[in-house]
Amino acid sequence: MRDFPRHNLPVEPNRFVGRERDVDELCRLLGRARVVSLCGVGGIGKTRLALQVAARGGPRYPQGVWLIELARITRPELVVEEIARVLGVREEAGRPLLDTLVARLGDGPCLLLLDNCEHLIDECADVAATLVASCGELAVLATTREPLRIASELVWRVPPLDLPEGGGSDAGSDAGSDAVSDAESVRLFLERAAAAGTRLGPDSLPDVVRLCRALDGLPLALELAAARTSLLSPGQIADRIDDRFSLLTTGERTAPARQRTLLAAVEWSHGLLSAGEQVLLRRLSVFAGPFDLRLTERVCAEPPISEAEIVDLLGGLIDKSLVLYDEDRSHYRLLQTIRRFAAERLAEAAEREAVRERHLSVLCELQERHFAVEVVDAGVSWPRRLAALTRSWGLIDNLRAALDWAVESGNVPLGLRLCFTSTGLLPVSGNPMETVACLERLLRQDLTRVTEEQLAQARGCLAYGLEARDELGRSLEYAFQSMGGLRDPFQRCVMHSLIATVLLRTGRADEALGHAQQGLTLATATGDAWNEAVGLAGLSAVALTRGRLREAQRHGEEALARAREHGHRWIMSRCATQLGAVAEARGDLVTAMAHYETAVSWLRELPGGVELARCLAMGGRVAAMLAEFAAARARLAESLALSRRTGQRQGVARCLVGLSVLAEGEGDLDGAVLAAAAAAALRESIGQRSAGQRIEELLGRARAKLGEGRTTSLWSRGRAMGPDEVVRHVLEGARPAAPTGPAVTEPSRHSLLTAREHEVAALLTRGLSNRAIAGELVISPATVARHIANIMEKLGYTSRAQIAVWASEHRAPSA
Repeated sequence: MRDFPRHNLPVEPNRFVGRERDVDELCRLLGRARVVSLCGVGGIGKTRLALQVAARGGPRYPQGVWLIELARITRPELVVEEIARVLGVREEAGRPLLDTLVARLGDGPCLLLLDNCEHLIDECADVAATLVASCGELAVLATTREPLRIASELVWRVPPLDLPEGGGSDAGSDAGSDAVSDAESVRLFLERAAAAGTRLGPDSLPDVVRLCRALDGLPLALELAAARTSLLSPGQIADRIDDRFSLLTTGERTAPARQRTLLAAVEWSHGLLSAGEQVLLRRLSVFAGPFDLRLTERVCAEPPISEAEIVDLLGGLIDKSLVLYDEDRSHYRLLQTIRRFAAERLAEAAEREAVRERHLSVLCELQERHFAVEVVDAGVSWPRRLAALTRSWGLIDNLRAALDWAVESGNVPLGLRLCFTSTGLLPVSGNPMETVACLERLLRQDLTRVTEEQLAQARGCLAYGLEARDELGRSLEYAFQSMGGLRDPFQRCVMHSLIATVLLRTGRADEALGHAQQGLTLATATGDAWNEAVGLAGLSAVALTRGRLREAQRHGEEALARAREHGHRWIMSRCATQLGAVAEARGDLVTAMAHYETAVSWLRELPGGVELARCLAMGGRVAAMLAEFAAARARLAESLALSRRTGQRQGVARCLVGLSVLAEGEGDLDGAVLAAAAAAALRESIGQRSAGQRIEELLGRARAKLGEGRTTSLWSRGRAMGPDEVVRHVLEGARPAAPTGPAVTEPSRHSLLTAREHEVAALLTRGLSNRAIAGELVISPATVARHIANIMEKLGYTSRAQIAVWASEHRAPSA
């Protein structure tokens, strides 16, 4: 008896890569559902995935697994004929062909794979529904860009291939290289590149990762890019990827025409859209990140489509897999390949300028509302404030695109408006590098349409960004410039607090006190709980700097009470951290740790990481002082990672101080001195004072145990070492490299004082009055008094006599 074939599945042209979990899940689903539709955009790999599932499930279907290729079918009435042709069913006289198919498929378990249904969707749905209803053991696996929408259908959205985590920056290490190479997108690219005759080594992995991310893990795009590696390196391809539709044109000659180039694949999908769907898709290209329905309606609803049509049109684009929907977060997004294609259509339709201008304007309005709810408005619950912050943070990619347009189009007023509300709380979620760069770009444009108040606001925002970026001198300059033009009480309070912060960081406590008081007075008069809390926290910080611990405690408690009234977790955590610092100064480490832990728990509710990094570093230092070394290491490591990510040199310096305490606690006095020296050098580089008393006490212990010469050498080496090397020494036990240049013999203690302060200290050994010292140095007595106060603060002394004794024992180096 003749043995008829049981399937017509083609031999795979090359190895199927990745999607192991997807294949397993689909095989399980196909065992439970009669109809499974694999939906996804063109080029995402629906057909290859379906073929794998069909081949794996073959033994379950004794009557066969049959591939019905519909892409070349152009008329609906040919669908039934194509199925019959594949199955070998011949039309009978006087009987509809579909009835004959039903009889053939009713013999037992059978699987039909209907491939590429989208251009014949209605006919495919009718035929599949009829066959499944009539044939009890028939299963249908369909690939399509939109669902069939028939009874018993299970829709499975085909995702892009997995992307590597972490961006590939660790690809140089063995562990990092393995992790990157395991990602499905990277595996596919490397395999297809090898098939093209290109063997890529570990050095190429960062560029491969960059390319995989730029192509969204889209299999067709990756395969076309891999084919290009015979001519270009992965880095060169990644650099040219903005021109992806002209670059990725080298598909296999045997592939269908729509799969030979990326452009053809996307055009195939675009050609199946209605006129309204095409209009909406091109307008959606202005969104650089996730977007929701309301944002879509406000930006995209202009003739020829109305706001009322947006819901249905957006649903159609989702059904056709051109827009992706995230159910967990209720937002939509475009793959970058689709966005690039749609952006070209937007330009061709001469709509680019109008839609991007609406995008910028709508985002300004949204951000102003979010900022008011999150920070300014009184009596708002924390869940509502957090929702506003979360929505604002979720718009970050769109904000960047809108600001780029403000610069490109010269719309500086709207760009500045967007900056005011998007970067007003840099420590909560902003990137200081990005903020400063954006403001500077805007301020380099034509400012004729910008009012004096807007310029003052811009300078204030710039001052905020510069302080976070540790450019303290420029920050103070812009902050003072902004004060003259600011009219809004909230903004004036913010500037007073910022100025107080910068002055404290630069050791000018007396001046800081005045601004903290002015900000608090204005906030109290206007009922502004946020700035009341900030002002009181500033007064607490000033009192702590002066050693007035009871006053610092009182102001800190009042600040936390006002912060709780407001309810924002960021300001609450800031006040709790301040109370932790006061408790630490009192020597109550357990209470200090409790405050820091409370602050950390609040900060983990927020996006961003600047303030969280600060609090973790302080908690890590206290944990080390409590001999909780494992906890200290974990906190300091996390803090350091956050500070590096946000470009915070002050945060890195704070971690180095914590590592110094940790090293000494674990018996590594060398590491303690190295870390303290590196912290001091880093702080000096940003114009911030160092904790003189703590450093001098450490150096005193080091001299007693290690000797003067070794301590001096360690201090010099630590100041010359980079933070990363010190971190490796303390956290990982790596020995620092020996110095290669001539030894620096300047005693470590001298780094605490400036040259002028050394001169003042030396004259105190002669018992001179302030007036006499002023006469010797040709400066004013007030300046002498300020130098003496700075020396006391740096050395931790309380009298002129102590300074004189210290100066006599530590003669300053000669010029």
